[in-house]
Amino acid sequence: MPLRLNPTFRDALAAASRPLAGIWVCSGSPLAAEICAGSGLDWTLIDMEHSSHSLDSVLAQLQAVAAYPITPVVRVPIGDVVVIKQVLDLGAQNILVPMVSSVTDAERAVSAVRYPPRGIRGVGSALARSARWNRVDGYLDDADRHVSLFVQIETADGVEAAAEIAAVDGVDGVFVGPSDLAASMGLLGQQTHPEVRAAVLRAFDAVRATGNPVGVNAFDPDVADGYLAAGASFVLVGADVALLARGSEALAARFVTDA
Repeated sequence: MPLRLNPTFRDALAAASRPLAGIWVCSGSPLAAEICAGSGLDWTLIDMEHSSHSLDSVLAQLQAVAAYPITPVVRVPIGDVVVIKQVLDLGAQNILVPMVSSVTDAERAVSAVRYPPRGIRGVGSALARSARWNRVDGYLDDADRHVSLFVQIETADGVEAAAEIAAVDGVDGVFVGPSDLAASMGLLGQQTHPEVRAAVLRAFDAVRATGNPVGVNAFDPDVADGYLAAGASFVLVGADVALLARGSEALAARFVTDA
C-alpha cells in the first residue's frame, strides 16, 4: 500500500512561528534517542561526526524517534557522496554536512543528495528504507521534496563565503558551528569569545540576506538567547551525553564527601 513520508526539516522551519530548539544525540543509543524524542523539543541531531554512530545505529535511532513529534536530522561525518547515499537510503530525510567552507563544497553536497540528472545520488529505492521499499508513490521523481540539505559553516573562510554558500540552489539552510569556527580563528576552546560571536553574527546576516534560515549550536542558555535575538531560526541547546555528564557530576558533588 502507498505510504507517506514525514515533512522535512525545511518544511518544519517554513511552517514554524518561532525558532526551533533541538538536542544532539551523540551516545549512539536508540534508547537515548527515544528519550530525547519524547522531550517536547522540536528536532534532534543524530551526529555521526563526533560519535561512535554506525549505519546500523543511525537506522535504529531513526526508527526509535519515528513515533514521536520531533524532526531528526543526521549529521554525516564528511560530505562524501557514498556516505550521504547510505544515510539517505536508511531513511534519513534531513542531512547536515559539516565543514562547508566554499561554494564548491556546497555544490558537492547538493549533488550528493539529488538523483541524476540533477545530481549523482545512487539509485536504490527498491532496496532502501528511503522510499519504504518503493511503497512511497513517485519517490524517484519527487525525491527532492522528501529530502532537505543543511550545510555547516565552521571556519573563517566559510563565514566570508556565507552568502554565496547559502545561495547555492539546493541548500535549504545553514548551521553555524562556533567551536570549530573558534579553532579556525586561533581561539581554540573559546567559542564565546567576542571575536567568535561577532563572526557568527556576520554569518547570520549573510545567510539571512539570501532568505535561507540560519541556526547555531549554543549550550549556554544566555548565549543561545543572544543568537535567537539575532535571528537564529533553529538552535541546538544540549546533548544527551552532556546532560548525562553534567547531571552525574552534580550528583557526585552533592553526595560524595570525604569521611
